[in-house]
Amino acid sequence: MKPLRRFAYAFAVVSLLSAASFTVQAEEKLIDAVATEDVVDTKVLAIDLDKRIVTVAGPENSEVPIQLSDKAKDLHNLKVGDLVKITVNRSVATVLDTTVGGAPGVSKEAGVIRATQDNPNPGGEAFRQIKVTSKITKIDLKTHEVTLMPPEGPQKVVKVEDPELQERMKNLKIGQTVVIVYTDVLTITTRSPS
Repeated sequence: MKPLRRFAYAFAVVSLLSAASFTVQAEEKLIDAVATEDVVDTKVLAIDLDKRIVTVAGPENSEVPIQLSDKAKDLHNLKVGDLVKITVNRSVATVLDTTVGGAPGVSKEAGVIRATQDNPNPGGEAFRQIKVTSKITKIDLKTHEVTLMPPEGPQKVVKVEDPELQERMKNLKIGQTVVIVYTDVLTITTRSPS
């Protein structure tokens, strides 16, 4: 398994835009974004079609059984020896909604893209996105602190450490919202060994 690799700021934005059709409106400003990627290359060791269990090679010659749901429609196309690449992309973006009057809240979205007729190999892509909205209730420019009202629980005080963001704090208004968008994209591709 390869270690997590950090990608450029631009990749985080692109993954958010493409993963779940999250679009930044004119009144929304991106504050920060971070993305990571984890890649595992393995091969199929065994397949139990009746139980929908695929066993793949794990670290140090171990075997890892994976229970698949009935959503794995092309399982019958998978063969012992096929190569499997699993890629997990995670990104977190923080967006300021410059309109005043938003409310705290949480929204969730998920989806799946499967193999096509042109590519019948088992695999596909799945995404999950969670947006957490917090309302700005207090701004302290002297201490560089912003107080947020999250959807659940008590208010939270956030210390702004970045000098560039500290400078931009003077443009904040009580009643604006900060949205943190968490996006996970899982991609599985398979191919027969060459």
